[in-house]
Amino acid sequence: MSDHADYSGMAALSICEALLLALSDHKLLPEHEIVGVLHDAAAAHENALGTEAERKAHQAVVSLIRRIIAGGNSVRSV
Repeated sequence: MSDHADYSGMAALSICEALLLALSDHKLLPEHEIVGVLHDAAAAHENALGTEAERKAHQAVVSLIRRIIAGGNSVRSV
């Protein structure tokens, strides 16, 4: 992945996490719904098709999302 794609992905992840935290902070979505969103995102990648490299990339995404779920939230812990 190029540096540009790495930075774009990191920015997108940070923005999404911040939005999920804001939804929780403002009591617009309960925590279990937010965790559900993260589980749905992981599920979308779990059985992805494609080349071996593409499947490995999807599995890396699943692993990252699961670490976010397990760790609570990574935005505030930085």
